[in-house]
Amino acid sequence: MLLVVTFSRAARRTLRNACRTHEDTVVRSFGRAALFEDTEFGAFLALRVRAAHGGDVQIERTRPLNEFATVPESVRDAVAAYADREHASTPYAKFAVGTDHPDPESMKEREL
Repeated sequence: MLLVVTFSRAARRTLRNACRTHEDTVVRSFGRAALFEDTEFGAFLALRVRAAHGGDVQIERTRPLNEFATVPESVRDAVAAYADREHASTPYAKFAVGTDHPDPESMKEREL
């Protein structure tokens, strides 16, 4: 997919118009940003918005996250355990102390 992020009111207006006119190419629209299909036409729309607004538009190529292929099992287990914690107000860093769950600082240092 192509992520188009706008940083000005005029660029947002152009992006919104492109999304309304070409709904079949829009995967999702977020107001200041939109995801276009990863097709030549999606690229055409994204580049058209940037051509009109230059540095007020950022385009990134994205791919969906497959949590089972990309995220380590220890992290997925920590998410499940944290979701089922006894006290909803307990922050994760405190929750992880004294367990086998990864601590936030070590997770911040490791890339997926």
